[in-house]
Amino acid sequence: MANIGVSVQMTSIEASKLRILVVDDEPAVGDTVKMLLKIDGHEVETTNSSQEALGIFESGRFDLVFTDFAMPGMNGHQLAAAIKAEAPNQPVIMITGHAGTLLPSPDVDYVVGKPFLLQHLRDAIAKVMPEESLTI
Repeated sequence: MANIGVSVQMTSIEASKLRILVVDDEPAVGDTVKMLLKIDGHEVETTNSSQEALGIFESGRFDLVFTDFAMPGMNGHQLAAAIKAEAPNQPVIMITGHAGTLLPSPDVDYVVGKPFLLQHLRDAIAKVMPEESLTI
């Protein structure tokens, strides 16, 4: 029986392992983002509330934060502002179904519209992460 090898070239983003916090009040969406990001080998922690995210977040613990916009209690812009107040250089990406109508926020580094694909998440990561953090 012949042994057939398949070679898949990974980009530096796919090859690097980032620590990512995903915040979405819809567990199915958070779990989907987690599953997709884990395909590229990232370590992903999820939470369903902004308040819980602030309790989990510590400067330097996560390389990147993904957040939904429309959440009860504290929306994604407010969460991003609270995170940036603690860690001004923390990259924050918003995933939202309101991407076309959302007003820009100085605390959000990139917006991904719903529905999304893994490649949209990869593109967002490439836009916000410093180049040196994306190498092996």
